[in-house]
Amino acid sequence: MEYLERSLEPAVRKAARDFPAVVLAGPRQSGKTSLLRDLFRETHRYVSLEWPDVRAAATEDPRSFLERHPPPVILDEVQHAPGLMPYVKEKIDECRGKTGQYLLTGYKNLLLAEKVTEFLAGRAAMLRLLPFSYREAARTPQAGFPWEKGADTGRHEFMFRDLWESFLKGGYPEMATNPKRDVARWHASYVQAYLERDLGSLRQVGDLSQFHAFLRALAARSAQLLNITDLARELGLAVNTVKAWISVLESTCQIFILRPYLRSDGKRLVKTPKVYFADVGTLCYLVGLKDAEHAMAGPMGGAIFETAVVGEIVRRLSGRGGRTQLYFWRTSTGVEVDLVVETAGRLIPIEIRMSATPDRSMAKNIVLFRKDFYGRAEKGFVVHPGDAALSLEPDAVALPFAAL
Repeated sequence: MEYLERSLEPAVRKAARDFPAVVLAGPRQSGKTSLLRDLFRETHRYVSLEWPDVRAAATEDPRSFLERHPPPVILDEVQHAPGLMPYVKEKIDECRGKTGQYLLTGYKNLLLAEKVTEFLAGRAAMLRLLPFSYREAARTPQAGFPWEKGADTGRHEFMFRDLWESFLKGGYPEMATNPKRDVARWHASYVQAYLERDLGSLRQVGDLSQFHAFLRALAARSAQLLNITDLARELGLAVNTVKAWISVLESTCQIFILRPYLRSDGKRLVKTPKVYFADVGTLCYLVGLKDAEHAMAGPMGGAIFETAVVGEIVRRLSGRGGRTQLYFWRTSTGVEVDLVVETAGRLIPIEIRMSATPDRSMAKNIVLFRKDFYGRAEKGFVVHPGDAALSLEPDAVALPFAAL
């Protein structure tokens, strides 16, 4: 499979220079192994803990295992041998000043974070690799954001239908680099592997067929306020079960939970979060969409496009190796800004619209937001699926998706 440059590469290199260990987490098949093996092919050995015999050796006699595989080394899929972490710490402490000793990957983000906090605090950098962003697939991974100085926000030539075809495929590397793959079959295989292998060992998930029904019901709510009680009632599940399953999806990087941006001045704001699937291709598969025309013109069209925009910004921010600070803003009267990016103490309001011919009226909520947050809110953006940028002075710029 062709390797494409990832936007996270500079952050990974820097972390390997600054810390004894680097932990690269993220969903299954997001490209973690390929990234590390490409960046460190000349310096690091490679060991996969996915194979049963290797996993058994690491679990039964961790000290001997680490002696046989000394640093610098890439230990792949370490979630299969969580008991290895204290012994990695022991080896690091023998040469505490040496950086880049252990490069670890895993796909259970929450479980890895707990182990890193417990055993490798101060010794490891924790980074997250998500599926390809649109920019990475287009081979411009280091492009700036539109609100940054010097960013390209001009016309971007592409076919409208091609954009929606890319949504159906999603951003997993195998789909992004192999245009001949059967989209529906690949996503069916991915979801099945996720259900059987990633979730089968988690105590929060018992009945996988019931969990699959939950996945489909949640996908139908992507880009909506997340009413857990209603979702539980629809599926005949306990509220606590739904909460636990949502936590599992979030910790394994299958969904993002977007929290509302709140303030303490007494203004009545909605406090319910919104849910988004991390990969828009997985979303399309779960809601049964196989054709770009149906995806674009059907009742899920707006939710799919909003999921794609939010996912693109999450992936690009995550690709810089920093903390993602994204929110939405909604008052009790229904005034809403779809996305608020907080960066360096400033707020960037973003509206997401399906129309490829944006006009001033689409920025009305950005105008209200900037009045409410006067002095902190920057000029906003109306993201659309067309191909041209258009000034909506003085409060916003209409921006094509491809310019994100």
